[in-house]
Amino acid sequence: AATAGPPAPGAAWDGRPAPAAGFGDGLSAYLIDPDGVTAPVLLAAEQDAATLRVCDLSRDGGLALLRRGPRGRREAVVTRTADRATTCVVPVADGDPWIGGFSPRADTLWLRSDAYREFAVLLTAGLDPDGQPHGWSVAAARDDSDLELLHRAHDGSTVVLAWNVRGVSEVEVLDTGAAGTSGPATGPPRPVPLPHEVVTRVVGAGPRLLLALSGSQRRPGVWWLPEGVTLRRTAWSSRDEDAVPPGRPAVRPVHVSLTARDGLPLNGWYYRAPGRSPGEPAPCVVHLHGGPEEQERPVLNPLYHEILGRGLDVFAPDVRGSSGYGRSFVDADLADGRFAAIEDVADCVAHAVLAGPADPSRLAVMGRSYGGYLTFASLVWHPELFRTGVAVCGMSDFATFFAGTEPWIAQSAAHKYGHPERDRELLRTLSPMSRVDALRAPVLAVHGEHDTNVPPGESEQFVRAARERGLSAELLTLRDEGHDFLRADNRRLFRRAAADWLQRHLTG
Repeated sequence: AATAGPPAPGAAWDGRPAPAAGFGDGLSAYLIDPDGVTAPVLLAAEQDAATLRVCDLSRDGGLALLRRGPRGRREAVVTRTADRATTCVVPVADGDPWIGGFSPRADTLWLRSDAYREFAVLLTAGLDPDGQPHGWSVAAARDDSDLELLHRAHDGSTVVLAWNVRGVSEVEVLDTGAAGTSGPATGPPRPVPLPHEVVTRVVGAGPRLLLALSGSQRRPGVWWLPEGVTLRRTAWSSRDEDAVPPGRPAVRPVHVSLTARDGLPLNGWYYRAPGRSPGEPAPCVVHLHGGPEEQERPVLNPLYHEILGRGLDVFAPDVRGSSGYGRSFVDADLADGRFAAIEDVADCVAHAVLAGPADPSRLAVMGRSYGGYLTFASLVWHPELFRTGVAVCGMSDFATFFAGTEPWIAQSAAHKYGHPERDRELLRTLSPMSRVDALRAPVLAVHGEHDTNVPPGESEQFVRAARERGLSAELLTLRDEGHDFLRADNRRLFRRAAADWLQRHLTG
């Protein structure tokens, strides 16, 4: 179906979708009877779909809310289960896939969306008996923060909202009227004090709500949100004394703001190694997250904890393309904007040196997935900055990456990096392998042997090229792993190997 969305400022929109397109082979969504009395009901089938997820089902089973589309082009779809008719298609934000839900009577739709907006907001619309929306309005919004998570209480009386404020979560409870009814909010949102910095999930547990929390000082935990706004710890939360190994306290990072050379505001988190005096220059590892749409959050990271324990600082910035700072920031690295993202790494290094305690002669760059690509790219675009680098599951040549990755990943990646045919010259220029002659620093590459997202050949060819040029380069292949490292022994091996490499090249 063609996309239709909520109104742009000053525009009118009735919420009706364009005529539905035909269904083909690809991803499918089914309504399943857990008792097996009735046969599965096909809800939707999408040809060449990158993702398709069922996010909610109305209490009477008549309507389904689905999310479909590749990153950067997500859509919410309301479908009638009886005839598979699409009644509503709305553009929605990337990020958490659970984009909204129906009221208990299925007469209201609540949706997290950034359609025609810089930041995601809470939209609401009435639904007629056929599932057609009417009367779209904004129920909750902030001028400078994304609505990241939402969940409607079981009885429909409240909505819990989690806002992303430069990486830190702020939670509010919005009253929506008496239980079982629908309508606009009946009062201002009530803030919920949090014991951790970041909310990672909000789910329903019967009449109550559960929040999964994580922070820089404690491991993730689960908390009840009963009546009111006071959280109660559950038995599933780790004890404080179990949060970090004995004798090695966790480091609380400091939020950092800086400006890129073209004036774009950037943010990040700086972790100071324990035991160092405030003004003492320190070896520093610049760590770059994946995505590119991921975001650096102040949570307890075992990798950072390992590196900090070796006496090395960690600076984790959000370069352009990261989420949490608005749609324009996410899209600022598209096409040839990728060159500016690479320059952002150098600008973050300059800030860490000039405004912080990083020692300019003892700097390393490290990252995973897209961060691994940025690590390769930073080492060949800015060879004078870094003494070494650690690239984890990173792309080194876009031509070989597109040829070897999963088809659905290639479909999404083309939107972010460029089309492998139409933008071949741009992708060649953006590929670290095209500039590998500029490499000067030793490099460690880490890869899972069964990675089908970013094939292991991406690391292998970069390490081989570095060795051919007389540089120190090593490849650590983790057995029985894919793009994500899931085995506890492999995770420990990776952390220790990376920290050993960084410590050896930064401190001797």
